[in-house]
Amino acid sequence: MLRWPDPERVLAQVSRWASELHACRPSLQAVGVSGSYGRGTAGVGSDLELVLIDATAAGPQNQRLLHWPLDQLPLSCDAIVMIQAEFDQLMASGSRMAQELQRDLRWM
Repeated sequence: MLRWPDPERVLAQVSRWASELHACRPSLQAVGVSGSYGRGTAGVGSDLELVLIDATAAGPQNQRLLHWPLDQLPLSCDAIVMIQAEFDQLMASGSRMAQELQRDLRWM
């Protein structure tokens, strides 16, 4: 029998993770979940897709990710770390990613 964590439980864990990180890293302004967890369609095999808004984010994306303990999350995770201005620019771009985020993004 295959077991997978309940989506609401996963989202609750992500919310706690975000709150705990914000307590020790005030530069973390927001954490959003997109993809199947944002849409509410997550099921067996779904991974987490996160958007982190960090006021101090700088450098290439792969280096930005090193500052966040994604391994503490309950599932494997794809994440993007941006400052607010980058996020705003992305959302105004009309790109496919922006459209998907507008449709699916759920702030924790």
